[in-house]
Amino acid sequence: MSRAVLSLGSNLGDREAHLRGALAGLGPSVRVVSGVYETPPWGDPDQPHYLNAVVLAEDPGAGPGDWLAACRRLEDAAGRVRDPDRRFGPRTLDVDVIAVWDADGQPVTTDDPELTLPHPRAHLRAFVLRPWLDIEPYGQLPGHGWLTDLLRAAPVADDVGDLRPREDVHLES
Repeated sequence: MSRAVLSLGSNLGDREAHLRGALAGLGPSVRVVSGVYETPPWGDPDQPHYLNAVVLAEDPGAGPGDWLAACRRLEDAAGRVRDPDRRFGPRTLDVDVIAVWDADGQPVTTDDPELTLPHPRAHLRAFVLRPWLDIEPYGQLPGHGWLTDLLRAAPVADDVGDLRPREDVHLES
């Protein structure tokens, strides 16, 4: 059984609908979904705030490339347009593969430019780590350590206070 942690984010259009569409597109592979957090933009401040969540998904036949292909299909379905001049710019939907574990429960690592695993900046992103902690309180980011430790360390600890739980937004797993 391949297991993946996927990060969902949206800051254009109907943000909640884009997140719901991503979950629907993942279908039965979704095992659990975090709470939703409203977060300031990361890497490019001149844009609206995001809604972010994290999904734990499983699929017996999926490899890392399959998870990436699924993420791109979801983004395309939401009408995502990539602006090469704004790498961290606004988007209808952003779905990132954060980490993957193989059928034996071993973390998959790769430095492939198309898909680096674990995600090369996940350990620096409160908007990934905090929602992930919701669904895996004892989770670890392969190669970086416990989620709780990463959330307490600089520079992530400085960003945690900017995350606002959106208890009015419920995503179903």
